[in-house]
Amino acid sequence: MTSSPMEYTRLGDTGLEVSRLCLGCMNFGSDEPWMIGDEAESREVIDRALDLGINFLDTANVYSQGESEEIVGDAIEGRRDELVVATKVYGRMREGPNGQGLSRKHVLEQAEKSLERLGTDYIDLYQIHRWDDDTPIEETLSALDHLVEEGTVRYVGASTMPNWQFQKALYTADVENYERFVCMQPEYNAVDRHEEANLLPVCEMEGVGVIPWSPLAGGFLTGKYERGEDPDDGLRADADEYTRQRFTEENWAVLDEIREIAADKGATPAQVSLAWLLHKDVVDAPIIGPRSTGHLAENVGAVDVSLTDAEIERIEAPKRPSWPAAGKD
Repeated sequence: MTSSPMEYTRLGDTGLEVSRLCLGCMNFGSDEPWMIGDEAESREVIDRALDLGINFLDTANVYSQGESEEIVGDAIEGRRDELVVATKVYGRMREGPNGQGLSRKHVLEQAEKSLERLGTDYIDLYQIHRWDDDTPIEETLSALDHLVEEGTVRYVGASTMPNWQFQKALYTADVENYERFVCMQPEYNAVDRHEEANLLPVCEMEGVGVIPWSPLAGGFLTGKYERGEDPDDGLRADADEYTRQRFTEENWAVLDEIREIAADKGATPAQVSLAWLLHKDVVDAPIIGPRSTGHLAENVGAVDVSLTDAEIERIEAPKRPSWPAAGKD
């Protein structure tokens, strides 16, 4: 398929314009065997993404312990103003006390370090990577509010938690007049739909933007794996239990429908899977994680794929979303 210009949308109820696809930057590093592991190749993917109209990049301090942020920072030098750069805080960045979590100390310290690595004066979207059971949400929100007040953060967001925690955070921000989370980053794709019974109704009701991670289920929805076959050496599932967990009969049934629809449209399974997400009103920008410019171009082609209501029903029929999801925390 030929690719038309990138489409843009507003992030939740904000005025912030973001591309319909967000470039996930977890692959830009060398901590894991499935990462790109080469800065020049990573830069090539970033440069091509920007050429294709993607203006939204998502990284985190823990991705290869800051290496991803450094690569992104080098790549965006000279074109910072036209981009929406997102990063996250929570994970362990050093040993010993206060080396992880969402305490005021850790949040403010890590914001400074992320700014240094990204080579920028401000972060467009600063997200809590997980909920911190050991820190009152008031303390975390106060720290984030301070960052917005001083101008180093523009918007704040969250990722991956039960809806009661997210509602508590939104309610606390409203009551205490702290900066409110404007977006949520949940795991969401055509075979991992548990958030339809958890966070997505809250986001829709509260005007919170949704930027799903793992929109291709760790590569399962690309169609490169087959029932009953061992993954080829080098494919992510060969080394990653996260993807292997998708090898269930229900999920293969979903993939069967996606493959058939893709064949009818002259598209790829990955494009149809991403298009399914883009057709969800609550979804603003799925976070894609291409490891090559070829994968990137394929992903961007999803913006051109249109699905009928009947096709969406076919993709969804094999599964019934529930929370908590089986096999998940």
